[in-house]
Amino acid sequence: MFSFFLRRFVWSGYRAIIYNSNSVLKNWCYYIIMIRSMTAFARRDMKKTWGTATWELRSVNQRYLETDISLPEPFRRLEPTIRDRIRTFLTRGKVSCNLCVNVNRQSVLILNEKLTKKLIKAAQWVKMQSNEGEIDPLAILGWPGVIAATEQDIDTDTMSAELLSCLDATLYDLIRTRETEGIALKTIIEQRLAGISAEVTKVRQQMPDILAWQKNKLLGKLEEAQVRLDNHRQEQELVILAQRVDVAEELERLEAHIQETYHILTNQNAVGRRLDFMMQEFYRESNTLASKSINVSVTASAIELKVLIEQMREQIQNIE
Repeated sequence: MFSFFLRRFVWSGYRAIIYNSNSVLKNWCYYIIMIRSMTAFARRDMKKTWGTATWELRSVNQRYLETDISLPEPFRRLEPTIRDRIRTFLTRGKVSCNLCVNVNRQSVLILNEKLTKKLIKAAQWVKMQSNEGEIDPLAILGWPGVIAATEQDIDTDTMSAELLSCLDATLYDLIRTRETEGIALKTIIEQRLAGISAEVTKVRQQMPDILAWQKNKLLGKLEEAQVRLDNHRQEQELVILAQRVDVAEELERLEAHIQETYHILTNQNAVGRRLDFMMQEFYRESNTLASKSINVSVTASAIELKVLIEQMREQIQNIE
C-alpha cells in the first residue's frame, strides 16, 4: 500500500491537504489557494539504497488540465495514480511529468548443483580408474554452466512508494513556483486596473465640459444655418444629443468591473476563467465608450483603456 493518502475539503476559505506520517510534509498542511501562474518547473533528485531517481514537472498555459506522463517500463502501472495526484493539486495547464530511474543492479552467482554433482561423480570415477590425480574444485567451478551470473530482482513496490513520496514533494515545489509567478501576475493586473480606474476618473471629470462644449457647438451650427427652433424643440434636440454622447452608464459599469476584478483576485479558488470573462466585459464597455466619443480626449482615453485591457488579458491567459 502506498504511504500517501490525500483528502481535500474547503473550510473557512482554506483548502486542507492531509498527509500521513510517511508523507513528505509529515503532518497536516494547510495552504490558501492564491493566484497561480500556469507556467512553472520543478525538479527533485532522490538517492536510495537501490539507486537514484529524478522527477521533473513542467507546466504551461492550457485552457483545461492536460497531463503528459513519461515513466520507465517497470513503473508504467503508476501512471493512473500519478495522473490522479496531479489532478488533485492542479486544475488547469498542460503538465509534463517525467521520471528517470537508475537502479544499482547487483549480480548474483547461482550454482548449478545438479551439474556440479555430475562433474564431481565423473571426476571420482576417473580417479578410481587411474588411481592418480586429485579432484580440483576450481576446475569444476570453471566448467561451463556450473556457475551463472544473474541480476538481483528489485523490489518495485518499495521503490514505487518512495518514488510517489518524492513526487509529492516535487508537486509541492511546482505549486510554490506557480504561486510565486502568480503573485507577479496579480501585481501586473492590479497596476492595469489602477490605470483603467484613472482613465475612467479622467473621462468622468471631463464629461460636463464636453457636454457643454457640444451644446454650444450645436447651437452655433443652428445659428449659422439660421434655423430657428422654439425652446421646447431646442430642449428636445439637446436631450437627444446628451443621450447619444452620455457615457455615464459605461463609466459606472467599468467601475463595477474594476471592483469585481479586484474581488476575484482575492478569491480562494482557481480564477483564470472568471478573469477571462471579465476581460470580455471590459472590452464591451470600452468599445461602447469609443463609439460614443465626441472629443479627442475621450477617444484617447478609450484607446488607452483598450491597451490596458489587452495587457491584462495577456497576463490572465497564464493564470490557473
